[in-house]
Amino acid sequence: MKTEALDYDLPPELIAQQPLRIRSDSRLLVLNRSAGDLVDSFFGRLGDFLLPGDCLVLNDTKVVAARFFARRGSGARLEGLFLDEDADGIWTVYLKGSRRVKPHEQLYLKDREDADFCTAELLEKTDSGRCRLKLTIDADALTVLKRIGFPPLPPYIKRDSDPVLAADDALRYQTVYARKAGAVAAPTAGLHFTETLIEQLKHAGIHFAFITLHVGAGTFKPVTAEYLEDHQIHSEQFSIDKENARTIEAVRSAGGRIIPVGTTSMRVLETVAASSEIRATSGSTDLFIKPGYDFKIASAMITNFHLPRSSLLALVAAFAGLENVLAAYAHAIEQKYRFYSYGDAMLVAG
Repeated sequence: MKTEALDYDLPPELIAQQPLRIRSDSRLLVLNRSAGDLVDSFFGRLGDFLLPGDCLVLNDTKVVAARFFARRGSGARLEGLFLDEDADGIWTVYLKGSRRVKPHEQLYLKDREDADFCTAELLEKTDSGRCRLKLTIDADALTVLKRIGFPPLPPYIKRDSDPVLAADDALRYQTVYARKAGAVAAPTAGLHFTETLIEQLKHAGIHFAFITLHVGAGTFKPVTAEYLEDHQIHSEQFSIDKENARTIEAVRSAGGRIIPVGTTSMRVLETVAASSEIRATSGSTDLFIKPGYDFKIASAMITNFHLPRSSLLALVAAFAGLENVLAAYAHAIEQKYRFYSYGDAMLVAG
């Protein structure tokens, strides 16, 4: 399949730059993938489209404050994105503006008040744009990032180092059920849930199960290959425990629908559904779901509106049908839905 089939034109003003004041006030476009019908609604009315006995599967990963700023000895400013830390305390990061930085150069990492916090030696730069840093402070990455880090918003949301905006983003670029730190991007389909809405759905007979997938920076990587089949998708760490595996299996046995919330939950479910039973497991997944994929477990899904030529849009097109998805996106654009991470949501069912 040619990647250009995932193209669509989006007016820039529809890219949401701020979250709504109340999460569940987001709009919800309901797509019946069998008939192609569309219904305009609001996320707070999600229960109108669910059935008692359904199970929503949510990703409880927690976004770390992975975005940080640094300067060179010359004063030139750099922006970084923390990716991971190895057993020796060496950081792997993306470092914007590092083209002129030389190996073994000392960098100064800035705190949230823009003061020098600690130094770091650039050990290595790779062709993929990743850098390895050795910090001169005896503390683990999460401890340091609590002092220097900002929410790792995607590049289409415009932010500087304003601590007031950062404080708001730290709350809103995080699901209300986030528990396990490790993501550098939010599972955005879950951003629309409030604690009140979750309780309402539980009282209506909707089950909840949780998986964990630590969303990586590769989630924003566009598909540049001419054909989808030639794209190398990123690998991400996931886990599902016994209690949540039992919940999903009990719902399946009773004939209820399994409804992943977001592409991350879908990837985990389809990864572990290779056998006939969902069991507790952990590992990494590089499953690339694209049109033609045979889904094993999901009956419906909740998702946000995704970028053109992205692996996320390919997954939704695989589940709902490319023609249906492009028609739904055209409708959403005409009706001025808000797009991407802080934007509105879509329920694919039928």
